Amino acid sequence: MTGSVRDALRMAALYVVLSILWLVLSEQLLQQLSDDPLALYLGRCINVLVWVLLSALVIFISRARLLNFIGIGARLRSEDRERLRMAAAVFDSTLEGVLVTDRQGLIVHVNRAFMRITGYQQDEVLGQRPSKFKSGRHGADFYQQIYATLREQGHWSGEIWNRRKSGEIYPQWQTICAVRDDSGELSHYVAVFSDISAIKHSEQELAYLAHHDPLTGLPNRLLFNDRAEQALAAAQSHKRGCALLLLDLDHFQSINDGLGHPVGDQLLKLVGERLRAALGKGLTLARLGGDEFAVLLENCQQVGQAATLAQTLIEQMREPFSCEGHSLFIGVSVGISLFPSDALSAAQLLRNADAALFKAKSNGRGGYALYTEELTAHAQQRVEIATELRRALEQEELRLFFQPVHDLASGEMVGVEALVRWQHPERGLVPPGEFIPIAEASGLIAEIDGWVLRQACRQMVEWQAAGQLLEFIAVNISSRLFAQRDLYLQVAKVLHDTGLNPALLELEVTESAVMEDPEVALEQLHRLRELGLRLAIDDFGTGYSSLLRLKRLPVQKLKIDKGFVSGLPQDEDDVAIVRVIIALARSMGMQVHAEGVEQAEQALFLLAQDCQLGQGYWFGRPVPAADLGWG
Repeated sequence: MTGSVRDALRMAALYVVLSILWLVLSEQLLQQLSDDPLALYLGRCINVLVWVLLSALVIFISRARLLNFIGIGARLRSEDRERLRMAAAVFDSTLEGVLVTDRQGLIVHVNRAFMRITGYQQDEVLGQRPSKFKSGRHGADFYQQIYATLREQGHWSGEIWNRRKSGEIYPQWQTICAVRDDSGELSHYVAVFSDISAIKHSEQELAYLAHHDPLTGLPNRLLFNDRAEQALAAAQSHKRGCALLLLDLDHFQSINDGLGHPVGDQLLKLVGERLRAALGKGLTLARLGGDEFAVLLENCQQVGQAATLAQTLIEQMREPFSCEGHSLFIGVSVGISLFPSDALSAAQLLRNADAALFKAKSNGRGGYALYTEELTAHAQQRVEIATELRRALEQEELRLFFQPVHDLASGEMVGVEALVRWQHPERGLVPPGEFIPIAEASGLIAEIDGWVLRQACRQMVEWQAAGQLLEFIAVNISSRLFAQRDLYLQVAKVLHDTGLNPALLELEVTESAVMEDPEVALEQLHRLRELGLRLAIDDFGTGYSSLLRLKRLPVQKLKIDKGFVSGLPQDEDDVAIVRVIIALARSMGMQVHAEGVEQAEQALFLLAQDCQLGQGYWFGRPVPAADLGWG
C-alpha cells in the first residue's frame, strides 16, 4: 500500500474520532444552556458551523492526498505502458532469435529474428516443444546437462547445433534463463540465440590458412609436422616403419630469375598437382616452403618401398610443364630418412632427410639418396631390378618352369606346379628369391601372376592335346592378386581364351593371404570354386588360421609348408605338427600335399602318415616344359 493511501486512511480515522469527541463535548455544553433558548439556539448553530469547518478541513486534506495518489497511479500506468511498448519493440527488432516457453516447455512466443533464422513461422511453432529443432548431433547427456544447470543456476549458455525448417543443421550460441513469478515459482523459460554459422566458417577458413600453403593448397610445414608426429606414434605402437621423402626442384631459381616469379609460382602449382596425382590417396604431401616438398610414407616395411616411390616421383618430373606459354623442364632430387632406423621423431626425421637430400644433390641431382650409404646402395639396386623387371615383362624375358608333383603311394607324377623364372639378357637366370620380393613391393607381382596363369593354362592344353595327361597344373596366386575383387573374372577369361577344362587348374593361395580378411577371402574362394577349378591352401601352418574358418573354406587340398618337412623324421616338433596337419586334413576330407621333400626318409615318413602327394628335389627340380620327364 502506498504512502498517500495510508495518509488518507489516517485522516479519515482522525476525522471520525474528532467528530465523536466534538459531538460529546458539544452535547455537554448544550445541556448547560438548556435553560436559555436563545443561548441553546446559538450554541447549536456554532456546533454545526464548527463540525462543518472540521469536516471541510479533513475532506480537503484527504482529497489532496487521494488526488495525489490517483495522479501517481496514472503516471505509473503510463510509464508501464511505455516500458511495455519499448520492450515489445526491442523484442521484435533484435537480431537475436528469442523463444519463450511456459513452465511445461511449450512455446508461447517467438520474435521475428527467430522466424528469420529458423525459417519457421510463428503459427508453426506455438504450442510445440523446442525439441522440434534438434539436430541429432547432441546426445541425451548434453540436454540433461542443460536442464541440470538450469535447475541449479537458473541459466545456461553455450554452443548448440539445431536444425532449420529446410533441414540444414547450423550452430547457435544460446542463452536460456528460467523466469520466476513474485512468489518464486517457475513461470517461463526464455531462450536467446545467435546464428554463428558465419563465425564457424571464418574459423575454418583461418584454420585452413594456418595449416595449408596458399599457393598450392597443400599442407604446410606446421600441418606436416603434426601429421608426421601422429604417424610416428601410430607406427611405434604397431611396430611398423615410416619414411620421409624430402623433394627439392633442381635449378628452380634460374626459372624465377629468367622468367619471373609469376611463372615460378605457376610452375610450383603444377608441380604440386602432378605430385598429388602421382601419389594418390593414403600419403601426405606438403610444401614446406620455396621449392621444397615433403612426402610422408606410412607403413613402410622395406627400404625398397621408399626408394621405389622416390624413383617414381623423379620420373614424373621428366615430362615438361606447360606454363604461361613456356614448355619447362624441371628435375627433382630426393632425400630419404627412415623411421625407426634413422630417427625417432618428426624433427629428427626431417633433418636426416635434409642431409640425404644434400647428398643426392652432391651426386649430380636428378636422383635420390638415403640417410645411410648402405641403404642407398641397396635401395638403388632394388629400384634397378624393379625397372628391369618391368622391361622383362615387355620384352618377354620371363620363363615358365614346372616342378613335378608325385603320388607318394604309386610314385607316379600326377601334376605339376608352374613357377616363374627370369632369363636376364646379361645376368642369365635370376633366382626367384631376388626378384619376387621386389615384384611384390613394386606391385608388379599381380601382373606377373596373370602372365603365369595364362601361360600355364596354354601349356596344359598343349600337353592334353599331345596325350600327356596330368590330373592338374597348380598356379600360385599372390596376396595382391587375390585381393582383387574381379579375380574370378580374370580367371574365367583365361580359361575361356585357352580352352582349358577348369577341373585341371588348381589355384594355390597362401594361408596368410586368406587370413588378411577372412570374410572377403571366403567370398573370393567361393566365386573361384564356382568356376569348377581346384583350390589349395599353400604354406599351411604358417598363417594361424582357426579351425572354424578352415572348415568354411571351399578348398580341396592343404599344402604342408616345407619348413615343417625339412626336419622330418628326426625333429619331434616337425613330426608332431605334420601329423596334426595330416589328421586335420583327412578328417575334413581334404588332400594333403607336402612341399620340400628332399630325402627318401621324408617321403617314407609322409607316406606312413597317409600323406597323398609330395613335391621337392627328391622327385625333381623345376625345369622347362621340354625337360619335364614323362616316365
